[in-house]
Amino acid sequence: MMKILQDCCLCPRDCHVNRLSGQAGRCGQTGVLIAARASLHFWEEPCISGTNGSGTVFFSGCNLGCIYCQNYHIAQESAGREISVGRLAEIFLELQEKGAHNINLVTPTHFIPQIVQALVTAKDQGLVIPIVYNTGSYEKADSLRLLDGLVDIYLPDLKYYSSELSARFSNAPDYFPIATAAIAEMYRQTGSPVFDQQSDSANTPLLRRGVIVRHLLLPGQVKDSKKILRYLHDTYGDNIYISIMSQYTPLPQASAIPELNRRVTPEEYDRLLLFAERIGIRNGFRQEGSAAEESFIPEFDGQGL
Repeated sequence: MMKILQDCCLCPRDCHVNRLSGQAGRCGQTGVLIAARASLHFWEEPCISGTNGSGTVFFSGCNLGCIYCQNYHIAQESAGREISVGRLAEIFLELQEKGAHNINLVTPTHFIPQIVQALVTAKDQGLVIPIVYNTGSYEKADSLRLLDGLVDIYLPDLKYYSSELSARFSNAPDYFPIATAAIAEMYRQTGSPVFDQQSDSANTPLLRRGVIVRHLLLPGQVKDSKKILRYLHDTYGDNIYISIMSQYTPLPQASAIPELNRRVTPEEYDRLLLFAERIGIRNGFRQEGSAAEESFIPEFDGQGL
């Protein structure tokens, strides 16, 4: 499977670089596996984080490269440490031993071949908790099929409806058709949500299988967000969960874009929530305003690696 990286077309960027020889693709990464943090994470949706936390591995690099990314230091800069595939399998097992409810792979697209190997190894050695694939959704369905049977929960974003917005903020004018095809493949693999029969210690039902689509409301973009929610509800109904997020945090790298240089207002977020209620979205999550703080961004300090 590693041979895929010799002419890398894992994602829609289709770089065709030889990452095994040290060339970096648009994701910024070669064939060397780089991660920035592995730890219990408590800021995901309640059915993911539960009481014990989600066993989150943050991978370095990103094939999408949103200008406002809150994980900018690892997605588009050099933060991270080299680890082997064997070490990644050990990390999965260590997080399980710490009581993680699941293994949460954050921005994993460009490392799919290595992750598949590590998951197979860890499962052979006793990894039994669900695997979460946490992505910006700029994915090829063919690449996602390599994960079929290994991933239990997909946690994709659906960021934009407008090609103009996706071109300006993520240099990806084809984002919506690519991302919706990817989410369709994710849903094909997992089907409708399945929860543990027993809740955690705080009586929070824990997701065992299914899809939660996240949508981050951007400042001034309620209209685009409404189109996203309508698409998701019309396409999947109550067979997925939709997480409507207000946590947009203006960071320095986006300060030159005036409309991104502020937070989402409570009025904007309330309008979107009311719309979701009006069109019949029932399986969903909302955020409190306090989520839009830089303090909620993890320290990418190599912990757990």
